[in-house]
Amino acid sequence: MKKYVLVGAGSRALYMFAKPMSTEWKDHVDFRGVYDSNAVRAKLLSEECGQVPVFSDFPEMLAAVKPDVVVVASTDYTHHEYIIGALTAGCDVISEKPMTIDEEKCRAILEAERMSGKKVTVTFNLRFAPYFAKVKELLMNDVIGDVYHVQLEWFLDRDHGAEYFRRWHSELNNSGGLLVHKSSHHFDIVNWWVDSHPKQLQAFGSRRVYGDHGQPKGERCMTCDYKDTCEFYKDITKDPFMKKYYVEAEQEDGYVRDRCLFDEHIDIYDTMGVNLAYENGAILNYSLVAYSPYEGWKATINGSKGRLELGNIYRSADMSEAEQFTIKQYKLDGSTELIPVSASIGGHGGGDAKLRKAIFEGGVADPLGQQADSAAGAASLLIGAIANRSIAEGKLLSVPHLWS
Repeated sequence: MKKYVLVGAGSRALYMFAKPMSTEWKDHVDFRGVYDSNAVRAKLLSEECGQVPVFSDFPEMLAAVKPDVVVVASTDYTHHEYIIGALTAGCDVISEKPMTIDEEKCRAILEAERMSGKKVTVTFNLRFAPYFAKVKELLMNDVIGDVYHVQLEWFLDRDHGAEYFRRWHSELNNSGGLLVHKSSHHFDIVNWWVDSHPKQLQAFGSRRVYGDHGQPKGERCMTCDYKDTCEFYKDITKDPFMKKYYVEAEQEDGYVRDRCLFDEHIDIYDTMGVNLAYENGAILNYSLVAYSPYEGWKATINGSKGRLELGNIYRSADMSEAEQFTIKQYKLDGSTELIPVSASIGGHGGGDAKLRKAIFEGGVADPLGQQADSAAGAASLLIGAIANRSIAEGKLLSVPHLWS
C-alpha cells in the first residue's frame, strides 16, 4: 500500500481527497499526513479524517513520512512549489487542476518531472463524468468523422460565479483568473475531444458585473453597511463548514472568505471569449460568463460526417444535479438521432468518484484516455495563461508546446 500525504485543507481538499482517502479508499491509501499554511484548517481536517498527523511545514512532512504520493490541493499559485518539491523528493504527484497558473511555472514543473523520473497526474474530473465521456466515445467511434469546429458556451450563475470574486481567486497572481482556474476544465475537455494540441489563439475579456465600478461598497459582507440592498450579500456564518473552516480560522492568516465583490483589488474577468486554432486544423470558439441567471453549458461539434449538439443545465454548483442526459446527432442526410446517456449522481456529474477509483485503485482500464498527465495539465492551463496575455496585449498569440 502506498503512503500518501496531502497539501491543502480547504473544501476541495477535504471532500475530494481527505475524507475518501480516510474512509472508502483506506484499503488502498495509507494516508499519513496533511499540511496547510493555515494550521487551524489543517487541524480541523485531521479531526474529520481519523486524526491524520498534521505537519507544520511541507519539507518536514516529506522528511518524516517519505511518501510515495503527494496530493496537491492548495491555492493555485502555490501548486508549482509543492509539485516540484514532491518530485525532487522522489514522489509521484496528484495535482488538483489547474496544474499551475502561468507559462514560467509550467516549464519548471515539466522540467522537474523530467529530471525526477516521477509522474504528475492532473485531476480533470470532467473526463470521467458519463456525459463528457460519452461524447469522447462517439468521437472515437467516428460518428461525425473528423472534427472541424467546436463551439462551447459555459455560464456560471450569480451565486457560483460570484464566489470566485469573493476569495483569493479574484486576483490574477493567485489564480490566473477564471480562464486558468475554471476554464482549464473546459479547455482540457475540448483538447481531449479534438485530440490535438492548441496552436494559436486570440482572446477578449472584461469585468462587467464584479470589480470596482465606483458603486457603494464595504470591505466584506459580514460588516457591510449595504447588506439590505446588495443583491450579492451572503452570510457565510450560516454555512457550518464556512464558519468553522474560514471565519473561525481567520486569526491564523487573515484570509477573509467573504470579501466584497466590488473590491478594487479584483483584476480577473467575468466576461471572456477565446478563439483557438488546433494543430490538426480544428477551431474552438469558447465563452465564459460568471453572472448568468442559471448555470450550465452548451456546445456544438461539427465534423466531416455531421454534428453533435450537447449541453446541460445544472441546479448545483458541483454539477451533481443535471436536467439533460441526451446528445443530439445530426447526420449529413438530414436525419437526427437522440443518444441517451446514463444519469450519474455525485460531484461533477459523477466524475469525482470515478476519478478517485482510477487514481487510488490503479490498474483501471482506460480505453478513452481519461487519466490526465502533466502534458494534458500543461496544454489546458497554457490556453488560459496565453489567453490572459492576449487580452492584455490585444494580439493573436501562439500557444507554446512545452510538453514534447
